[in-house]
Parts: sequence; C-alpha cells; structure tokens
Amino acid sequence: MSSKSSQSLAQDKDLLMLPKELVLKMYDHMVYSRVLEERLIKIYKLGDAFFWIGAPGEEAWGVPLGLLTLKGQGPLFDYLHLHYRCTPTLVALGMPMIDSIRLIMNRVTDISTGGRNFSNHYCFPKWNVVPVTSPIEVQYLASIGTAHVQKKLNSNGITVVTGGDAGTAEGDFASCLIWSSRPGQELPVLITVQNNQWGISTAYQGQHGESKIADRAKAFNIKNRVINGLDPIETYLCLKEDMDYIRKNKKPAFIEAQVSRLYGHSSASGGNRSVEQPCPIDVFEQRLLKANFISTDLIKNKKEEYEKQAQQAQNQVRTEMAPEAKSIWDHIFAQSENADWRNF
Repeated sequence: MSSKSSQSLAQDKDLLMLPKELVLKMYDHMVYSRVLEERLIKIYKLGDAFFWIGAPGEEAWGVPLGLLTLKGQGPLFDYLHLHYRCTPTLVALGMPMIDSIRLIMNRVTDISTGGRNFSNHYCFPKWNVVPVTSPIEVQYLASIGTAHVQKKLNSNGITVVTGGDAGTAEGDFASCLIWSSRPGQELPVLITVQNNQWGISTAYQGQHGESKIADRAKAFNIKNRVINGLDPIETYLCLKEDMDYIRKNKKPAFIEAQVSRLYGHSSASGGNRSVEQPCPIDVFEQRLLKANFISTDLIKNKKEEYEKQAQQAQNQVRTEMAPEAKSIWDHIFAQSENADWRNF
C-alpha cells in the first residue's frame, strides 16, 4: 500500500473495520439501487407507471441489512417484514432491476404480485420477504407471528421488521414492543425504524414527545440504540452486533436509523430531488475516493453501465403483458375441485 493510501486510510479508520471487498460490495449495491430507483421515477414521469414510492436516501441502511440477512425460505432463516422503502435491501439480497420494473409497470411477469400492486410492494417467498403492505405499519404486528414460530423451533433465524418514523404512532407498533418483550417469553425480533424526519408532509418535530423513538423501547427493557443510517460502515457493524445478540439470546433489539428522504414521500409529492438532505452515496464516494478504494472513472463507468441496464429492462418490460381481468381472483381464495371463485 502506498504512503498516500496509508495516510488516507488513517484519516478514515472506519473503512478498516470491514474487509475492503465488503466495503466495495456495499458501495456497488448502493449505486445499483439508486440507479434503479431513479429509473423508477423516470418510468412514472414518462407515463409508464401509475405511482412511485421508494428509498433514495436509505441505501446505506438497506444494503447492509440485506447483506446480513440469513437468506432462505422457512423459519430456519430470517423473515423480513419490510415497508415500501426497501429496494436497497432487496438489491443486496440479489433482486435484479427487472423485477422491480415489472412491479411498478404492473406486468403479469411481475413475480411479486403478478402486476397487481404498487411500486416497491415486494414479495419474495424464496427469501422470506413477507408481502409489503399498503396499510401503514401493520408489518410490526405481523412480525410477531414469524418470531413466535422461530422461538418455538429454537431456530437460528430471526425476524426483522422495518418501518418509518411517522408510523410509530400506530397501535401495531406499540403491540410489537409489548408482545416481543414479555418476561420469559421474549421473541427473536429486530425492530427497526428508519427516521427521515417526515411523515408524508408532516414534520417529525411536531409529532413526537419522546427525545428519540428508540427511547420507547427502554420501557420494555429492549436493547436499543440510535445509529447514523447514512453511514454504511456504522450501519453494518451495529446491525451485525444486534442480529448476533438476537440469535444468541432469543430476545428483541431495537434500532432507530437516521436516514434521508431525497425525492419526497412519493410521486404524490412530485418525486423531485431534495438538495437539503445529505446523500449517503455522495458522502460514501468521497470517503472511498480519499482512501483510494475507487476512482472517478470507476464511479462514472459503474453508473453508466447500471443506467444502461435499467433502460434495457424498461424497454423489455414495455413489450410484456398487463394482467387480464379473468385472473383477478388468482391467489385470493383457496382453489378446489368443487369451487370456481371466478363465478362469485
């Protein structure tokens, strides 16, 4: 390593806390996710989709979460009860761009919903990704169910639930704290809140009496912390520590991650870039450049390549079919030889 590289790394010791290969993988996934999300916004603005909602600004949180997930199907693996700002986590799990694009463009080829749900309402049974729901924060209470099964089986798998700061006003969130922390019956669940300081158009400051949302976990004796969700290194290390704690002790932990919201709440608020909040990718890029982990040419080439992939995926999906009316009852009712629910 050159003396210049050594000096740069000495100025950013956090980069040394993880293998360089892992650091670069996180950066790659973060860029891939952002290019995808910005393509989804373009798809909406071009009239190829009805609605957009997404996660620009949460890449440094979502990517480490996906990389640390014990991926598989069934209670021996981790369950993910995610909200609709989870694209970075799905990217880190291995989701290709075209899966997300088929979902937002409502194509029958969409493997999450068959083209019948909103942008970013993912569902991947093969990875225990529970269907993302439109009702706010119901995932917090649903997560108790999978955690109960894992507790009963003494599984090494844990349950992870994510959500936004405004949704913590819902009763489902409070119920999750209660049911996960009963003495002697604690559950292996990682309860997380991604705090971007906004609930659609309502500012955080006028809605929360507590100093930190994580303070609410203290009342239930749940291990808790607030982290900088704009820093992928800090996020990875804190997530790993808490996920290891849950696997070992079969008890809950709580993380409040401070993140940005870079394109507004959704297309309902325009989907335009905010310059007031920090971009985790820009900040991380500068750290990697100073440490000589990447070059400006690599950054440029990577973004151009991913943008090309996104355009190609959009063009392909344009040629694919939308779901037909006759399939509207598929996957809604149990099918049997004696009943055809399409007649109802």
